[in-house]
Amino acid sequence: TSSHTRVGILNNPSSKIKEDNTAIARGILAAFLTQNNSNLKSFLSKLSKEETAKSLAAGTKIVKFLIPGMDGDTFEKKYNTLGLDVIKTHQMFCQDVLKLLPGQIAVISNGR
Repeated sequence: TSSHTRVGILNNPSSKIKEDNTAIARGILAAFLTQNNSNLKSFLSKLSKEETAKSLAAGTKIVKFLIPGMDGDTFEKKYNTLGLDVIKTHQMFCQDVLKLLPGQIAVISNGR
C-alpha cells in the first residue's frame, strides 16, 4: 500500500528450466523491465490467476493477456529475447546464496 515499497522477483524453479515451462516467469521479468508500475501491478495480477497458467500451458500466447495501456511492442520484444539464462541465474542465487531448496518460496525484506 505504500508508494515507497519496491518489489522484486527471483525465480527458484523446482523443475528443469525450459522454454515451455517458463512463460509466466519470463512474462513477469519482461513486464518488470518494460512497464510502468500501474500496468505492472495489473498485469501481474492477471498472470497470477490459475486459468492464465492453464491457458499458457495449453499454448496460448502471452500477448493475449496484455492489459490496456501496456506497451505491447516493447513487452513482446523483451519477452521474445529474454533467454533462459536469467532464470538459471536466479535459481543458482536462490540455492547457492540464499540456501533455498529447489522450488522453495521465501520473502526477503531489506527495510529501514
